[in-house]
Parts: sequence; structure tokens; C-alpha cells
Amino acid sequence: MQFGIDVLLSDDAVRARLASGRVALVANPASVTVDRQHSVDALMRRGCQIVKAFGPQHGMRGDKQDNMIESADYFDPVRGIPVISLYGKHRWPTQEMLADTDIVLFDLQDVGCRIYTYISTLKYFLEACADSGKELWVLDRPNPAGRPVDGLLLEAGHESFVGCDTLPTRHGLTVGELANWMKDKNNLDVDLKVIRIEDYSPALSPGFGWPVMERPWINPSPNASSLNMTRCFAGTVLLEGTELSEGRGTTTPLELIGAPDFPAKDVMSVLETRMPAWLEGGWVRPCYFEPTFHKHVGQLCQGFQFHTDMASYDHERFKPFRLVAGLLKSLRTVDPGYSLWRHHDYEYEPDRTPIDVINGGERLRLWVDDATADFNDLESRLQSELSWWLQEREPYLLYE
Repeated sequence: MQFGIDVLLSDDAVRARLASGRVALVANPASVTVDRQHSVDALMRRGCQIVKAFGPQHGMRGDKQDNMIESADYFDPVRGIPVISLYGKHRWPTQEMLADTDIVLFDLQDVGCRIYTYISTLKYFLEACADSGKELWVLDRPNPAGRPVDGLLLEAGHESFVGCDTLPTRHGLTVGELANWMKDKNNLDVDLKVIRIEDYSPALSPGFGWPVMERPWINPSPNASSLNMTRCFAGTVLLEGTELSEGRGTTTPLELIGAPDFPAKDVMSVLETRMPAWLEGGWVRPCYFEPTFHKHVGQLCQGFQFHTDMASYDHERFKPFRLVAGLLKSLRTVDPGYSLWRHHDYEYEPDRTPIDVINGGERLRLWVDDATADFNDLESRLQSELSWWLQEREPYLLYE
């Protein structure tokens, strides 16, 4: 499999174009070629005129652990080019930042979830390049979560840095496919070029689009530490808006749910009885863990770990949003007074409840808290909204 960066580097005419223009690169530590060079090094060694780079959330070096930890601008000590942070003073590329460029190369590895902020950064570049007349080239990479979809659509008026457009939580597109959809959906007059992946088969097991045993997994952010995490993330990210641990401070972040007082056995009993289909596809394993930082630091937590890395994994039936939503609803059923929702500044939205920011609206929280709401109420809404999304995304699928 050849990712977009590899296809670009193999094309002499394209490289010549990049040698004659002023190029900016949007990248992070996972921006690596098939021969394990970082994209900035590979491009400059092939004569491309890279004049600056942009770093997204977690930094160009990928060193920032948590949300709301900003990165500063700096000069790359090896290449001597400025590296501009888009998770600090600015989250949008300004016209001043783009003034001395002709082409922007976007080469970020995404994880296939609306809440992961790299696709917000993509949308901001589409808008900025449309306004400035700059070319935007998206160097496509696989969606490690694959084609399946899950989760509620973002509601109009609830846009944020973790919800940039009307997408379900797990959308099933690559960044290149998303770029084409965003351009059309938002009527952006932008000179967009998508460098497609070669030999990409998102329906093929065991990687379902990710080249298992061909390429190493490189964390696109510090807690995106495995292929399993990307499959679980559309559910476990919801826990960032709760008092339950999502596993930060352990060796398996965003693959866990739990707390010192989490009634795991009773919660599982409710979900098994009320909506067993939401447990299908993967393995939900009872476990204990003790975070070394973040929520419940130094306390023994009981909960569950989610596994998708075994032969019995069913890629189409595993629905992480439903699974975690079901566990939250079951917890509320077992203990109606449980202190569940967090109230803190979350991704630059100080006046909104974090779970509503993450979910892209109030509906999940209201459903969990409503004692009269049934599991089938959420299932019916999900089926309706995801059916619409599957039709909406169909024209933008590049790899069938």
C-alpha cells in the first residue's frame, strides 16, 4: 500500500511542481513515508521547497499529552524552517501565515472520528486556502477505524473544534474523501487536489484498510497508541465528558472505562438485558486499573477494557458509540444519582457542558438522564441519522 505522500514522491512531474513553488506542510510525528522517513525530510531531500510547517493539536512533535495543552511556534533545528502551532494562540491558519506560500500539503494521520481535531484543522485549511487563493493538496492516508459508521450527527449550532461539521461521530471516510465532501457541502471555491492512496482495501481483514504488518503504527497523538484505540475511540472519547476514566494515565488510554465506585457487574447486567446487540463485535473484558495521572490518579478503578484485536472481531457489528452510550445509560439506571457529567473548560468552550461539546449536541446527555427513555429510542434515532449519512457520503467514496 502506498499512502498519498508515497504516491506524490514517486511522481517526477509533481515533485518538479513542488520544487518551483513555495510549499507549506501540515504534519506531525505520524507523517511518515513507506521507507520510514518523516514527510518534511523526504520532501526536502527530493528537492521540494518547504518554506514552513504547521503543527496541529498535540504539537508537531506530538509531545502534548492532554486536551487544552497548547504548543508554541518554533524553528525546526534541522531544517531551519518555522513551525507554526495551530493549537495555541491560533487554531485557524491566518492569511498572514499563508502569504508566503503557494501550496499547502496536508499530511496528517486521522483516526476516523469527528471529535479527533485533525479534520477540524483540515476544514480550516480548506476555508483559508479558498479565501487566499492557495492550492491545498491532501495527501491521503487510511482511516484505521475503517468504513463502519456510528454515533449521532452533530446538530446545527453545536459546532466546535471537536465538531466542525454535520458528521456522525464515526464517519467512515479518509481525510481525502472528507476534504472533497467538505468542499462541496460548504460551497468552498478552493483549488483542492487529493493524492489518493494506492492499493487501499478498507473491507479487507484483518486491518480493514490499515496495512497490518506492513507499516508500523505511529501515534498521531500521545494517547492514540494502537489500532484497537482507533476502533474504540468513537465511544471512549465520550468519557472525556464524564467523571469516569477513559484510561488516561494507563498503558491503554481510550480503550477503558471505569472508576473506583463504578458498579461494573450491575451495569453489565443491565446492558446485557436491555440491549445485548450493543455488546457485539468485540470483547468487553472486566478489568481493574490504577491511573498514574489524570482522573482517579493512584486509585484502583474497576471497569471494562474493549478489545478488537482478536480473530473473532466483527468489524461491521462492533459499534463503540452505542457500546459506551449503553454503559452510561446502564450506570444511570443502576445508580440514578451517580455524579456522571464533568463541568470544566473543554476545547475552548467554557460555557457548554463538555459531554454536549463532545457529542455535538445535548441529545446523548438528555437520553442518558431521562429515566423514561428506552435503549430503543436511541437506536431508532441512530439508524435514521446514519442511513442518511451513508447516502450522503456515497458519492465521495474513492476506494471501493
